[in-house]
Amino acid sequence: MKTSVTFPSGNLALAGILFTPDAHAEGRLPAVVISHPGGGVKEQSPSVYAARLAQEGFAALVFDAAYQGESEGEPRGMENPFQRAEDIKSAVTYLTTRDDIDPQRIGAVGICASGGYVPYAAQTDHRIKAVATVSAVDLGSVFREGLGRTQDPAVLRAMLDQASAARTAEAQGAAPELVAWIPDDAEELLETATRQFRETFEYYCTPRGHHARAVQGWVLRSVDQLAQYDSYAMIRLISPRPLLMIVGSEAESAYFSREAIEQAAEPKELAVIDGATHIDLYDRDAYVTPAVAKLTAFFGKHLAG
Repeated sequence: MKTSVTFPSGNLALAGILFTPDAHAEGRLPAVVISHPGGGVKEQSPSVYAARLAQEGFAALVFDAAYQGESEGEPRGMENPFQRAEDIKSAVTYLTTRDDIDPQRIGAVGICASGGYVPYAAQTDHRIKAVATVSAVDLGSVFREGLGRTQDPAVLRAMLDQASAARTAEAQGAAPELVAWIPDDAEELLETATRQFRETFEYYCTPRGHHARAVQGWVLRSVDQLAQYDSYAMIRLISPRPLLMIVGSEAESAYFSREAIEQAAEPKELAVIDGATHIDLYDRDAYVTPAVAKLTAFFGKHLAG
């Protein structure tokens, strides 16, 4: 069953969907918050996982981040990592207020960029009893160093100059400057682009995963916040709560999860889905099914009554 919900994150109202089992016995349900990728919305990969987890007996809450999707916040498209973490904590708070949810049995899953935001939020929010990620990415690292850490440092310096100028321009009345998640000429770049870029284009820009509210652009001045943000610097604080990080064996982003698991304290697990790429784990049934099986076992164990 799906129920549209709203809940506050600071002074902003966030739009969410709560998935619950079609039939369950009396008593409060264990619940999982599922947070979307950068540029994504709740109706995409988060809902794929939420529907599956609801079939396994969990309540699952997906939501649009502040400034994005159907949630409130101006300027539209802000990608503020600290607000994203606050949104996750606010989603947990909302679940604790519901009579049908057990506040002592709440976990969280982050997909892609939220695979950084969820562990970051959980480091200091002890209400999150079990932490999981799928195709995790530290977006701060991507902006500082590029995917694969091959970016020239001059690129970040130039972006920070642009972000500073954008702040001044907005203060003088200019509209916020937006940067496309996927450039307008993306189709022309596909032949020479990386596999992850090609797969990202296919997911977001074709009927496979397209959604009208997704990848509409991010606010340029987000750069100066993203550049300061480190998803996993304090990941050891999650312990003694459990951490599960799921990656595809063919994912160009897998190094984020491997390194984070090395830094994390026990209990921790890296689960590798053989043959899967980063984007495969968004929606491809052959790879989502084993990922959901891992999540079901993980939350079944650690959110048990």
